[in-house]
Amino acid sequence: MQIYFLITGILSILYYLVLVFYSGRLRSTFAVFWLILGGAHLVIGCAPLPVYMYPVLGILCMAGWCIFIVIEARIIKAMLSRCGRPVDYIIIPGAQVRGKRITDSLKRRLDKGLEYLQRFPDTRVIVSGGQGPGEDIPEADAMAGYLTDCGISPDRIIRENRSTSTRENFAYSRKFLDPARQSIGIVTNGFHMYRAALIAGQEGYRHIHMIPASSNPVFQLNYLVREFFAVLYFLIKMYIPGRKRT
Repeated sequence: MQIYFLITGILSILYYLVLVFYSGRLRSTFAVFWLILGGAHLVIGCAPLPVYMYPVLGILCMAGWCIFIVIEARIIKAMLSRCGRPVDYIIIPGAQVRGKRITDSLKRRLDKGLEYLQRFPDTRVIVSGGQGPGEDIPEADAMAGYLTDCGISPDRIIRENRSTSTRENFAYSRKFLDPARQSIGIVTNGFHMYRAALIAGQEGYRHIHMIPASSNPVFQLNYLVREFFAVLYFLIKMYIPGRKRT
């Protein structure tokens, strides 16, 4: 068990350093998790723990890995899904805009949506996202501008510019369509697709089609682990009786 903790600790810290070097920031998205994880594993691996603690740690680690694998399998299955048919609308949830500049994750969503809209000219698109800290304009406006610059007619673009979360993306987009009857394509980064589809289903969307976009390959593991915790939190809330959804 000591070897496991030492190797995991070293690999986690090395991955943190890769993220820092690649992004040029010490606290890029979720990256600090790897530093904390690595440090904790190294401490456990180096600490003179009582012999009886190692079987306990082994059981805990095995249980944690089992939960992780089950949830990640669902995330990856959604990430690998494909939609080859036209739908009535596609919804592109927003992601961070720096000032007026579209970030990499959002650009990948938009490029995937653009590809789909060019393939199926009768499909309309809802770009969904409000204005958050550090953003000069609502995400929906930046997204609409990108799509029109790429040749999509403004008549095909609907702007939903109030939402600040994935749930609000789908809740506020409902007024533009009939979620119970019309077919809806969700365009988001692959790691986010499973949770986005779960939330859309809770918000009354009955004919969902997944259209996953790519993600930065360097950050892919980081995104998948972060999404594991997001999905786990979502599932815990969903199965707690009487807990109000947020």
